[in-house]
Amino acid sequence: MVLHVIPGRIIGKRDMAIYGQFLEHFHRQIYGGIYDPGNPLSDADGFREDVIEALKAICTPIIRWPGGCFVSSYHWRDGVGFNRQPSFDKAWRVEDSNAFGTDEFVKFCRKLGAEPYICTNAGTGTMEEMSDWVEYCNLESEGRNARLRIANGSREPFSVHYWSVGNENYGAWELGAKTASEWGTLVAESAKLMRHVDPTIELTAAALSDVDWNISLLRHAGDYLDWISIHEYWDRLAEVNDPADYETVIAMTDNIDHSIKEVRGLLDALGLSGRIKIAFDEWNLRGWHHPKVHRKVQGITKEEYLYPRDLNDDNSTYTTADAVFSACFLNALNRHSDIVRMAAFAPAVNTRGCIFTYDKGIVLRSTYYVFRLYTEKLGDIIIDSWMANPERISVFNRKEGKTHSVDECDLLATAFSDRPGYAIAAVNKNSSKPQSITIDLEAEGTAKLFTIAPGSVDSYNDVDRTEVRIEEKDLGPYRKGMELQLAPHSVSVLQIGV
Repeated sequence: MVLHVIPGRIIGKRDMAIYGQFLEHFHRQIYGGIYDPGNPLSDADGFREDVIEALKAICTPIIRWPGGCFVSSYHWRDGVGFNRQPSFDKAWRVEDSNAFGTDEFVKFCRKLGAEPYICTNAGTGTMEEMSDWVEYCNLESEGRNARLRIANGSREPFSVHYWSVGNENYGAWELGAKTASEWGTLVAESAKLMRHVDPTIELTAAALSDVDWNISLLRHAGDYLDWISIHEYWDRLAEVNDPADYETVIAMTDNIDHSIKEVRGLLDALGLSGRIKIAFDEWNLRGWHHPKVHRKVQGITKEEYLYPRDLNDDNSTYTTADAVFSACFLNALNRHSDIVRMAAFAPAVNTRGCIFTYDKGIVLRSTYYVFRLYTEKLGDIIIDSWMANPERISVFNRKEGKTHSVDECDLLATAFSDRPGYAIAAVNKNSSKPQSITIDLEAEGTAKLFTIAPGSVDSYNDVDRTEVRIEEKDLGPYRKGMELQLAPHSVSVLQIGV
């Protein structure tokens, strides 16, 4: 196969915010995850230093918090001040100590050098409560909420720039779910109040690839929004923890960017694509396992609805398949860089996250190394490329009982805005067959290949094993027509003249 790269045709400039992360008060993401006071690995503020260093290493640009479903019954005042009382989290049916709240979240982001992105309670909360949260974070000293922040020890405003009105309020599973007509009005009035507090903030609101929902939202609130938010999990595991095998995962890469294309089309039709951007601010291959909680008939005992969440901690779940899928999706985000300017992998830590914590350290799962590869090695200028007669493979999705035909390789060409050279992301989805790609590109310099090529499609990392990692190979001087050898089930970045 031949990859033709056309440096003169620029598709777009990628925003680093597409490599963002997400944290929710679910299971061990916050408590025992990023926040673990008393652990020898935590700093004086209670934050896990090993987690901070790992997130820094993947250049985490932005973090969305506190949910997720959690936020739809979360009242931010419960999590500030010196006399916090525990609350019952109605979304996940557990007690939250409120030890981690707004001040801690902003402090955590500052330690990382990441932008905080706050999602507000549009379920059981009010428009005024949302705007009061902006007051607390962003006003210098005016009003009781800014003075409350000062009294809590933060003289300077937090200057939180990114805010979301609500989470998945279109879904029956969400507390305080709304109809399409209710949602448009609520978002418009909430956004109006929030912008009256701080006109410089950027606002998004919950959307999905549904025409009726989005038209109502955009007609009512489009003038107030900078973004709309979409989410997707492909391997649905909420009720039954039956992770898809490698072949099924590869079948899921068929039309992986369908929701982006659908929302883009709607924004185009409404004349908004040049002004409103897409925030894909929850995504992961694997949906979270939380049986008998998002249903009309709830689980009664903790053995039914709470303890099964520990199955999310099984590191053997997060295999080569997760790495290959995540690379394909990141390629799609890069290709849509003109309209998708932010994304958040859900979550960053524990559950289905790229980092797993335990008392004595962390495990960097397969997806972590994809983020490391893409944030360190790829360029930010997306350039046009195409493959002559790309090979296709047939893969069976056992969950659908259906066979899909997908491209065997997923390739993305990039350049750098701050230096010469090119970087090509190359994913070989084939489980057993290597691929040879001829690079049709006029360039000069040394060629280096950085590869994630585990020994098996089922390889994974755990406390006592590291089967998934990045390996580097010097390929010598580049020449036009060089053949790039891709191992089976691998993710690679070829750098030329960098």
